[in-house]
Amino acid sequence: MAEADGYTPQVLAHVKDGIGWMIFSNPRRRNAVTYNMWLQIPGIIKQFEQDTSVRVVALRGEGASSFISGADISEFAEKRNTPEQVATYDAAGKAAGAAIAGLLKPTVAVIRTWCVGGGLGTALGCDLRIAAEDTRFAIPAAKLGLGYRYAGVKTLVDVVGPANAAEIFYSAKQYNAQEAQRMGLINEILPVEGFDDAAESYLRTIAQNAPLTMKAVKMAIRGALEHAAPAGLDDIDAAVSACFQSEDYAEGRAAFAQKRKPVFKGR
Repeated sequence: MAEADGYTPQVLAHVKDGIGWMIFSNPRRRNAVTYNMWLQIPGIIKQFEQDTSVRVVALRGEGASSFISGADISEFAEKRNTPEQVATYDAAGKAAGAAIAGLLKPTVAVIRTWCVGGGLGTALGCDLRIAAEDTRFAIPAAKLGLGYRYAGVKTLVDVVGPANAAEIFYSAKQYNAQEAQRMGLINEILPVEGFDDAAESYLRTIAQNAPLTMKAVKMAIRGALEHAAPAGLDDIDAAVSACFQSEDYAEGRAAFAQKRKPVFKGR
């Protein structure tokens, strides 16, 4: 999504001291991820996988305003409106998530200020999450009428357990860093002052360890979490699709754009 003045949201990548940095750059929208940004992620991950100098991959948002505030909802009316558009958009997001989850090197989400919706989903795809002490977390899908795919819900359940996952989705409220750590959403809280230095120190500790050991451990952890898809997966998918075809979904988008509280009718 390029804007009139040439500003283009994108995903940036560079390598420093054994750390492969993937930076979500859309600061005008608190680093919300556009469709084109989702498309860039698999290629960057492939480069990091092949680069033997990269020992750990760190995901972060540009600047200090946000990790990722979620998907760029301003695109939804144009790019995620019809069932066909939803399928295409979701395929790009799924491929990006699969690329991050499939990387056999350690991955760390380096989080500041806001980690919301699709941003939290992306962070949960990483092995570890570290956050500044002033960070806020939320999945506001129930305030927008969005459907959440089984894989995303399962990932959250695997990290925080079913009761915490239910509260996060049902309440759609914001949680502070201390609450997030208590639930297991994040591994470590870092100070706002000197955050970048503290984050790099954390990452260097990992980068200095044995790559083959970390690869083997990651493979074992992944194996321990594998479960067969539920028998009712088709019904779950149908329920999610019904969300995107509902009046409530249109109301959620309109309320977000108009900065008002949505009025849902369950249809």
